[in-house]
Amino acid sequence: MTRFAIDAGTLLEIAGGSRPVSPRHQLVAPHSIRSEAINLLLGRVRSGQLTEVAALRLLERLTQLRVRLLDDRVSRRTAWEIAQERGWATVDLAEYLAVARLQADALIASDPGLAEMAAGVVALAPLSALFAD
Repeated sequence: MTRFAIDAGTLLEIAGGSRPVSPRHQLVAPHSIRSEAINLLLGRVRSGQLTEVAALRLLERLTQLRVRLLDDRVSRRTAWEIAQERGWATVDLAEYLAVARLQADALIASDPGLAEMAAGVVALAPLSALFAD
């Protein structure tokens, strides 16, 4: 079994896609991922990229996906340390890196900024890795 840490954009890609994640893979993320995904959906509705009906359909699919959500003392501390080492003002993105470092084999980041920040911190994988055995 391969564990992949995913970001909110990746969660939406999975929910909106037609291919299921391989049963040989486990998804992990910080506890905040669902709220972040909802914020992304709201932004897409407000910008006209999605209808409210389509966004609510995606929101329903999000709740059906199996993702291990982490919000424990060790992951919070690791996020803090990563943010401090890198000089970041917040731990928001550091939480994804902490989860990836502690619980995953690689991070799948649809956010180019997160992928750039992850370089040298954790291994990265493409979205397509979720569908391969």
